[in-house]
Amino acid sequence: MASILKEKSGTWRVQVRRKGRSISETFVRYDDAKRWGVDAERQIDRGETPTLSKVAKLQTFGDLIDLHISDMSEVGKAPGRSKQATLEMLKRRLGRKKMVEIDRECVIKFGRERSKEGAGPTTIGIDVGVIKLVVQHSAAVHGLPVLIEPIDLGRIALKRLGLVAHSNERDRRPTEEELAKLIHYFDSNPRQIIPMGRIIKFAVAGAMRQEEICRVVWSDHNGRTKMLAIRDRKDPRAKKGNDQSIPLLAVSGYDANALIEEQRAFRANDDDRIFPYNHKSVSNVFTRACRILGIQDLHFHDLRHEGASRLFEAGLQIHQVALVTGHKDWKMLRRYTHLRPESLHDFVARRAA
Repeated sequence: MASILKEKSGTWRVQVRRKGRSISETFVRYDDAKRWGVDAERQIDRGETPTLSKVAKLQTFGDLIDLHISDMSEVGKAPGRSKQATLEMLKRRLGRKKMVEIDRECVIKFGRERSKEGAGPTTIGIDVGVIKLVVQHSAAVHGLPVLIEPIDLGRIALKRLGLVAHSNERDRRPTEEELAKLIHYFDSNPRQIIPMGRIIKFAVAGAMRQEEICRVVWSDHNGRTKMLAIRDRKDPRAKKGNDQSIPLLAVSGYDANALIEEQRAFRANDDDRIFPYNHKSVSNVFTRACRILGIQDLHFHDLRHEGASRLFEAGLQIHQVALVTGHKDWKMLRRYTHLRPESLHDFVARRAA
């Protein structure tokens, strides 16, 4: 039988010792303490782990979302902006549903509604993946009696209906003519404040993301060794502290180290960044120029793809290219690589020389 003692603070502390296991909880009301003690003993008798009182109070899917966010924040892994937005959307739409109502039918209905609203198969797939993540977390971390299989079945159904799919691999590469047009457009405009021509060349030469280009600082550049340190580089497994040093090469048609040295003449006194510009502004200016020049379906991020592809075309092996791009998963690096068949002629010629 659970022992219940009144604390000096007026709260009730219940202690359960059963089958070699011991667990305790504190409650404001005696009846709550007694009820939890009985439930905890029954769970132990069934070979289960007693549910903590704060978890036992959870009733809705919204409660599970809050629990997930709280737990991840507690260990320093709070959801990023994109995931946080998805969690908030799910809480608005499904938050009031009881945990047992998050089943196959619920997932299918949710997917259908999102599709009617204009969400694509990739977006819906991400949404369903987050639903599963929240439920998995509550089951794995807190032992809540929630079922994951119905969510998987709902996802399978949505996939069969064509409402869920993996993202298509983007293979858009800028042509030499398109790059030349863009660079000339920016370099010939005296009112262009951001040195977009130089940034475009550097994006291809370094195969870096626009956020990284606009974040690197002079103190992380070593012109003698032609190395550049990138702090907190994007990584799904480590959002902070993922620092990498990359070689600044000149094999892609542009010299990354020379471009940085060119930028030195424009070094700002009050900003230690090499390219002291807002990365969103860089992207917006690039997109606007493409529209003016009639260049269709080209994004700034495609320059990173172009850079990775050129490194392969120059003869570098996948593990060598990864040292530049920062990819730890070589499968992901393959997705960023789209070689032009004609490049094989240059590769064979270099090997024969």
